[in-house]
Amino acid sequence: MSPEVVTDFTEVIARMKSERPITLDFSGNSARPEPTLDEARTELANSIGEIAHKVFSKKYGPLVGTVTKTTAETLLKNAEENLYRAKGDATLIIQELVDRAFTSPKKKNK
Repeated sequence: MSPEVVTDFTEVIARMKSERPITLDFSGNSARPEPTLDEARTELANSIGEIAHKVFSKKYGPLVGTVTKTTAETLLKNAEENLYRAKGDATLIIQELVDRAFTSPKKKNK
């Protein structure tokens, strides 16, 4: 099997002209929009449920994937809420520490 040698370049040039040119779009616009947090959470929970179903369905039954999916989604949502609250608490603590560290103590009257 030897590669064919093209002696007539007119066919190649005609084919190149008839095909659409390659466009490279690096503007950052992807064909699929970026998923929202809820969609990403749901996709992750679905993946976890599918893995659990494939691994544990013979031992624990066919509903293990569904139960794992809903449990994973609930745990992820609760974790997000807890992180949001913890962020607020940490902000308050840091602000209090900064206020105490950078405010000068009042001079005592003699």
